[in-house]
Amino acid sequence: MHQELTVRAILLGLLLSAIMGAANVYLGLRVGMTVSASIPAAVVGILLLRVVFRGGTILEANQIQTAASAGESLAAGVIFTLPALVLVGAWEDFNWWLTTGIAVSGGLLGVLFMIPMRRVFVVDNKDLAFPEGVACAEVLRAAEAGSDHTQNALPIFIGASVGALFKIFAGFFEIIAHSLQSAFFFGNQRVFYFGADISPALLGVGFIVKWRIALLIFIGGTFAWLFCIPLLGSTGTSELSAVDSAWHIWDSRIRYIGVGAMLVAGFDSIIRVRSGLRSAFLHVKDRLYGNNHNEGDDEDISSRSIAVLATLIVIVIARIYFEFTHNLAVTLLATVLMFVLSFFFTAVASYIVGLVGSSNSPVSGMTITAVLISGLFILATTAFTGVKGIEAMAAMLGVAGIVCCVACTSGDVCNDLKTGHLVGASPKLQQRMQIAGVIVGAVVMAPVLKLLHENTPGGIGGRELAAPQATLFANLARGFFSDQRLPWDMVWSRGWVLALSFCF
Repeated sequence: MHQELTVRAILLGLLLSAIMGAANVYLGLRVGMTVSASIPAAVVGILLLRVVFRGGTILEANQIQTAASAGESLAAGVIFTLPALVLVGAWEDFNWWLTTGIAVSGGLLGVLFMIPMRRVFVVDNKDLAFPEGVACAEVLRAAEAGSDHTQNALPIFIGASVGALFKIFAGFFEIIAHSLQSAFFFGNQRVFYFGADISPALLGVGFIVKWRIALLIFIGGTFAWLFCIPLLGSTGTSELSAVDSAWHIWDSRIRYIGVGAMLVAGFDSIIRVRSGLRSAFLHVKDRLYGNNHNEGDDEDISSRSIAVLATLIVIVIARIYFEFTHNLAVTLLATVLMFVLSFFFTAVASYIVGLVGSSNSPVSGMTITAVLISGLFILATTAFTGVKGIEAMAAMLGVAGIVCCVACTSGDVCNDLKTGHLVGASPKLQQRMQIAGVIVGAVVMAPVLKLLHENTPGGIGGRELAAPQATLFANLARGFFSDQRLPWDMVWSRGWVLALSFCF
């Protein structure tokens, strides 16, 4: 039997989990999306095994990429939501205990909730292509067959070197500009804006997500900046420059068109995968009642272990929510909402990853659905609970934070288990490695967030680290529980029309 969960595989996997998790924190805060680490981690893992340890098996390399991608996926769940708690004033900074507690709890629930669905998605469903999971398996097989692993890893090191040189020249010596932008007023104070960021990271993201997704992102940006901003007119004040006016229109109006678009796209995704979700829920029901113990479920972590661990995690989450609100009723409501939405979006995220891959999974749409649902429930019970203002915002964003971590991690788990299934890995050992990867990745989240927030001009939420999802969720929380008025007409009219035009 091949070696699989060895000491060197564990150490390399956990090291890459921390590194790739930290890297995706920066990338996600800057560009609003993260990319799957499975294939890069597989290549780097193979290289380290062969060059440093003079050996290694395909199963060890698979365990390395499993842990690394767990840390990367958790980064998306954290950065899309937790900075919003700082932006609304619920947190003064990124408290290590609370940030780590939310990250660990959400990540582990994502792993545990997905395990009972493994067979129905990974093994039995022949309609799911798992493009990234299959590609990662092919990379591992090519290395096992004796291909030149040094040559395979060379592009990664070339890209890393180019990115490092650019950052040195742009950040330390300021020889290269980070961005170019210009704007002017025309007619009745209409603003025309032209600009672009200059970044190897953005170029790299485009290559990784491939031309279709990259083209959709480009179309969205072009439509927003070149057409919507001039059409929506002036900011109503003459004190701002043309560039600042364009940014103000984008921040106060354009982004809410995206809210409506993401909301409709999220519901559209759920409707499209409804048959797969039905099968997954029926399978989980059978497993919980012991009706399918002959289907090989002994290959996974046991149902009893999953139930015990999940219960302990939910208790920890409830304690965190009470820390936010100091109100038992809202704590119970938020915990129930978190549990139901997390379980549901585990199935949604897992199924969608099987269709389009981890990098292209619409996690933002799922999270914004969770934000709005939790906000409506908490708002509806305000008269009974008496919780409002910052505490209500914290409860709303706390639910979203856990749900987002669950959705991101469960999709990654499903993708990695597909890779493991194709190369003959043990599901149980892989699940243990995913749990370890989540824990290590969670530990580095708070220090990295704090470092970026305190040492970047404008902090998180500024122009350099716009954190588009977190800023958006913070504004939605203010719209629910403060005097700030949101442009709901942008959400419900223009946003829905835009999304429906792409859906059909």
